[in-house]
Amino acid sequence: MAISDDGSLATPFMKCLVRLVRARDSYGLWKGKCDAELLANFTVTEEQRRAIPVIGDPDPDVLWRLDLFYAAVGAAIEERSGLLISRTMEISDEGIGRVLFTTRRLVVLSKTLRDVHRFGFNTLGKCAKTGTALVKDAMMSIEAYPDVARA
Repeated sequence: MAISDDGSLATPFMKCLVRLVRARDSYGLWKGKCDAELLANFTVTEEQRRAIPVIGDPDPDVLWRLDLFYAAVGAAIEERSGLLISRTMEISDEGIGRVLFTTRRLVVLSKTLRDVHRFGFNTLGKCAKTGTALVKDAMMSIEAYPDVARA
């Protein structure tokens, strides 16, 4: 388990991700777990990544984590912008797809998904960095086209 103590769990994006994970714990099974333990499944080492086959449908647990990650990106964009964000995610059986975030008439973020079977990050710090960068990119789009974002 690659748990980092570099302060990455304190970032707004990671706090949002933790909230979403805890919100999906309908039976309270994770109530006693710390945030790092909850997010440990988002880390995949290089050795683990190489061992995951890319043939066949992506694992449902991986799809669940992928969905949570991009839901957190959308929620973080909403928090920073004050706008309602819609997320559309399409993934093929081969693990290739796209996630699209829109608000009103503006596409704020579009990301191609590849190798979904092996979704994960080397560390929680890398997860925080990636999520924060995606939110920043979306905010730059909103700031560049505020009239379209609020139309």
